[in-house]
Amino acid sequence: MVEVNPGIIAKLTELEAQFERLGQEISEPAVARDSAKLITLSKERGKLKSLITKFRDYKKAAAEGEQAEQMIKSDSTDPELKALAQEELQHLNEKKSNLISELQNKLLTADDDAIGSVIMEIRAGTGGEEAALFTRDLYGMYTKYAQQKGWKVEELDFSPTDMGGFREIILGIKGEGVWSELGYEGGCHRVQRVPVTEAQGRIHTSAATVAVLPEPEEVDIQINPDDVVEQTCRASGPGGQKVNKTSSAIRLEHVPTGITVRMQEEKSQHKNRAKAWRILRSRLYEFYESGKKAERAAKRKKMVGSGDRSEKIRTYNFPQNRVTDHRINLSLYTLDKILDGDMVEIIAALKEYDIQQRLKNL
Repeated sequence: MVEVNPGIIAKLTELEAQFERLGQEISEPAVARDSAKLITLSKERGKLKSLITKFRDYKKAAAEGEQAEQMIKSDSTDPELKALAQEELQHLNEKKSNLISELQNKLLTADDDAIGSVIMEIRAGTGGEEAALFTRDLYGMYTKYAQQKGWKVEELDFSPTDMGGFREIILGIKGEGVWSELGYEGGCHRVQRVPVTEAQGRIHTSAATVAVLPEPEEVDIQINPDDVVEQTCRASGPGGQKVNKTSSAIRLEHVPTGITVRMQEEKSQHKNRAKAWRILRSRLYEFYESGKKAERAAKRKKMVGSGDRSEKIRTYNFPQNRVTDHRINLSLYTLDKILDGDMVEIIAALKEYDIQQRLKNL
């Protein structure tokens, strides 16, 4: 039977009280008239519902188990009833064990599971054109995995190279569990292979950086429009005569934080503005959620790094068909399948490691 962490039960009891409190607030007439507050409270309560349902199942099984134990210990209980109670107790202990394992995992990942939309930024680092081609490979890996999961992928912005790579590509990915799975991908990814530009067959090492940011909804973060300076300008780069003649590119600057976003993907100024605001909202959400500026800067640097080869979370070694995640010392010799979107094993290992670390820190 799984050992029950007292901290888990205490936290679940606290969340159950919060769940009841939210239900009472939602039923108040004043809240019913305030649609924004009603939406916020309903979302908050909805996030807790699955967790609290399982916790109540656990408490019910625990109470029934205590009754069965009392029957077994009682001298007045019929021997046949004792035997039945013993069987029932074994069944209830197994049920409690399974439920507490699920509760631990749900409790530790509930906030992550609730985020169903992310902004993913992939940028070429050290390695020139080869790094840009590797950025394209990572883009393919993530989009194929997203397709398998049934997630929706939207290209928000990209900067292509002459050989078909990407200097940078920004994606919006939506779907159930997207942050809880892709949130581990932030950092420097290193590739070791013979580049297509290498005439003598030598193995080169290149890098790309990945940042994954939760995309908040408008109700999750309020931005004062007066704090944002918007500039329109002509888009640069390939795109024909229309790009050069229209001021469709949008640049947003959030003055209090200095965070800027530039969007020129679409020919429509309206579409560029909408996309730029999505990215700005996501970056500001990450900024404020991280707390102090220094902590946020350290987290961002750790996630994105400089693109230098020495700052790595994962290595993709083509000659050995190997992918190694250095955070958990896991090597898989299925690089071809992983780049084709088969990321289930590596993400599952990262999630399990993360859960164990969070349990230790309770």
